[in-house]
Amino acid sequence: MLDAMQLLEILPHRYPFLLVDRILELEERKRIVGVKNVTINEPFFQGHFPGQPVMPGVLIVEAMAQVGAVLTLFSVADRHSKLVYFTGIESARFRRPVVPGDQIRIEMTVLQLRSRACRMAGTATVDGTLVAEATIMAAMVDRQGTV
Repeated sequence: MLDAMQLLEILPHRYPFLLVDRILELEERKRIVGVKNVTINEPFFQGHFPGQPVMPGVLIVEAMAQVGAVLTLFSVADRHSKLVYFTGIESARFRRPVVPGDQIRIEMTVLQLRSRACRMAGTATVDGTLVAEATIMAAMVDRQGTV
């Protein structure tokens, strides 16, 4: 549904911190599915861990938050003047390591949505196997220095 170039128009993140490659499904204000292709070229694999690369759990959660931010910003008319800040996390669990060659499928579902705040439940799977889950809170704020 949204490719990498379209994501760059919605999210402010850029390499090496853009952690979503594509959006597969999007139901405005309800649900979104995105993917992250994990490659050996990821900069974090140099140190996490040498000889046994594992994607850091905090980056899996960040990828989940970014997918959720796409959902939050998608229907906002002036989204270029907004940022979505990750404000909280509940019940984060990591079930198995994510390694180079994996494709993470991230599903986020809105639990509560207000004009400037959102709470979403999310799962991250690889080949149908749950690798992480969390409830994420976020707030939409005005970008500094925008017109």
